[in-house]
Parts: sequence; structure tokens; C-alpha cells
Amino acid sequence: MYYYLWQNYEFLLIYLIPPFAGFQKKPTFVGLTNMEQLMEYLLHYVWQHRLYGLAPLATTDGQAVDVIDPGVHNLVNSGPDFFNAKVKINGMLWAGNVEVHERSSDWFRHHHDTDAAYNNVVLHIVSAADAEVRTADGKQLPQVVLSVPDYLQHNYQALIDEETYPPCYRIIPHVPPLTVHNWLSRLTVERLESKTDRVQQYLHRTGGDWERAFFITLARNFGFGTNAQAFEQWALTIDPQQIGKHRDDVFQVEAFFMGQAGLLDDTLVKAERRDSYYMRLKSEYAFLQHKFGLTPISHAQWRFGRLRPQNFPHVRLSQLARLYSERRADFSLLTETLGLDALRALFRIGVTNYWRTHYAFGEESRESDKTLQTSSLNLLLINTVSPLLFACGRQRMDEDLAERAFTLLEQLPAERNYITRCWERAGIKAAHAADSQALIQLRQHYCDGKDCLRCQFGALYLKQGRS
Repeated sequence: MYYYLWQNYEFLLIYLIPPFAGFQKKPTFVGLTNMEQLMEYLLHYVWQHRLYGLAPLATTDGQAVDVIDPGVHNLVNSGPDFFNAKVKINGMLWAGNVEVHERSSDWFRHHHDTDAAYNNVVLHIVSAADAEVRTADGKQLPQVVLSVPDYLQHNYQALIDEETYPPCYRIIPHVPPLTVHNWLSRLTVERLESKTDRVQQYLHRTGGDWERAFFITLARNFGFGTNAQAFEQWALTIDPQQIGKHRDDVFQVEAFFMGQAGLLDDTLVKAERRDSYYMRLKSEYAFLQHKFGLTPISHAQWRFGRLRPQNFPHVRLSQLARLYSERRADFSLLTETLGLDALRALFRIGVTNYWRTHYAFGEESRESDKTLQTSSLNLLLINTVSPLLFACGRQRMDEDLAERAFTLLEQLPAERNYITRCWERAGIKAAHAADSQALIQLRQHYCDGKDCLRCQFGALYLKQGRS
């Protein structure tokens, strides 16, 4: 099912989802910034779904308007809001585009009067007509003042003002299970699509090198949120042509990794903590730095505040050094490894000997192999393996590979965090990681931007009280 959703993504956005989803934009939608924008998008919603009631429409100068087809909503974020609309004005059929604004004067504020892309607009929809408008070629446009139904405005305002998360919690117990399932499935596809975009950026930067794209993605996710950005910047400095020459020596790999991370800097490590292992790593990195002309990232990029010791960069870099040295971080191996247990075993790794009794240089701790725990392994599979399989399947048009990405998410347990707990209290319990990823996508790309008009739950909430 997920692969079908992916293959038919644009078709679903335009034709199958709108009865519930309302105002449609691509998943890269940027959250709205003020109430005026929110109300304008509500006007889009009213026009798109013909929620303006049974009263006949008329232009501001009294001409009767009959809407044959409101048009196809523009998904590209430029140009008129609706394409290929069909409207009768005073009995004459017009086919063209429709533009929607809160006020007529917004036409000029957005410079549509000088933009030839708007010459084919045949109707201007507004909440308030405060000016006559003309296209760049001099045509005066008919305008219709559209009223938002009271029930719709009331429900929308309630969603915007609600401080409890999720704001639509009152309607959730009444949402049909099939609607919940379909909406979460689509959100899972959206989230994988957005992660695929990041993988594509890595491929672009590395000349299409899947091995490097895998390593950078893996490294970023070894930051487990807090240090994700720093790990990404660090991984971009790791050239396989350089480190590959020393891959069979885990000590040299660790020196390369620690040095490139800026963690072998005496300004960071106090004199009394520069033990023999630190000095050996520092000496080895100095040799490698001279040999390859290396430039490390700044150690200031790493965050240690409120970080559990097992998540310190030193520990994660040591684990990555072992993964790399033992050739477990090969993309070809990843694509060949089948089954959840086998994938967990691939990434289940501990630290090198020194770090069994240390979390930072010169500070001894109780001995532990610091092997990645199941919860951490699950996050790596969710955020690294599934997106990479999906991205590769998408590029190669390999249905089996793409389907494996979704199957893996359905095999993994749901993430437990603030977002999933809130939805569970509202009545939706994530059954697996595909569901929890969907709920995270919903929070980050819909709820946080008050983008309720694109949400199926929001659309059902808006329908309350409709006569």
C-alpha cells in the first residue's frame, strides 16, 4: 500500500485527498506567520470546496456568477491560486485562472498588476473589495466578495486559539478508523519523502556516491538529535579515498575521526587529562593531517550540555570507528541485509578498549562495552536504514527496495515521546514506527504551523455544526 501511495503521490495529492485535506500544498509547506495569512487560506478552502452556501454569487458590480469548476489548486507556490477554472459571468462562460486574496488591494501589494503570469486570471476572490484591480495587460478583473460561513470561521478560530495539543483532540475519538489509517499512511510517505530529499542532497554533494551518502546519513543520526548537525558537518570532511587507506587499523581510524571532529585540541582538553592514549591519538592524527592536508571542524560545534555520557561525541565516534573498520558501514552490505534482527546485529557495536573505561579523555569510569542498546538501534533503523532504502528504491525504481523501507517501519516499535503520548491521550495510539513517524510529521509540518486546512483531522473538525 505504501509503495502505491509513493508511486501515485502527486495523483493522490490532487485528486484523492482533497475531500478531506482542504488546502493543498506540497509537503515542504512553510508554516503560516500571521492571522491575515491564515484567514486568506481559509478563503482558499471555502472557494475550493464551494462552502459559500446556496445564495447566488455576484460580482461587486452586480453581475451573476455561476461556478462550473473552481479549478485545480496551484501546487507550485507561484502564479495564480487556481488553474483552469470555469465560471459563468452574466451568462458568458470564462475559462482561466482564479486568484484569492483577503483584500483587493493585496493584488497590488503582491505586484500582480505588473506580472504577466496573472494575465489569464478571469476572477478575483476576496473577503473585502477595497480597490478595483487590473492585469498587466490592462484588463479590469471582475471580483466576488466571498463570505466564510460562521460555523467554519468559528471552528477554525477554535483550532487556532486552542493551547492543548493536539488542538483537534475533541474530534479525534469520532474519526473513523479508516480515515485515521489512510491519513497516517500518507503522512508516513511524506516523512520518507522529506528524508529522501536530504539523502539526495548528500548524493549531489558527493557526486552520486551512495557509500558516502550512507556514511553521512548514519553519522548524522549517531548524533541522536542533539549533535546531529555537528556529526553531519564532521562526516562531510571524511574522504573515503583518504581514510580507506587505513581502514584495517581501528586505532588510525579513530585518530582520523577524533582529529577531524576537533576533539584532539589542547584548548579543549586540560593538561592533567591529556593521558597517554590522548597523546597517541594526537600524534597519529598529526601524521594523517600532514599526509592528507586535513582540516578539522571546530570543537565548538559539539554540544555536551544535558547530554548523557553514553551520547558524548567521543563514545559515538569510537563506535563509528569500529563500524567503519569492521566494514559494517558499507551501503552494499546494508542493501543485502534482510530482516529486522539482522539489521540490528549489523549496527550493534561497542567502543574500542580505551573507551570501555572512559567517556572523555583522562576521566576513568566504570567499565562498560557501551554497546548500542535496542532503543538506539531502532532509531538508527528508522532514521537511517528506512530512508536510504526508500531513496535508493525511488532512484532505481526498485519496488522491492522501496517496500522494504515501509515494511521495516511497520516491524519496528513505535517511538515513545511527547508527540506520541499526546496523540495517545487524544485517542490515537501508534502501533509501530510507521505510525509514530506519521505523527511526528503531522506535528512538525501541520500542527506547528497551524496548517489545519491541509489535515484530515482538521477538516473533520471544521465540519462541525455545518447545516
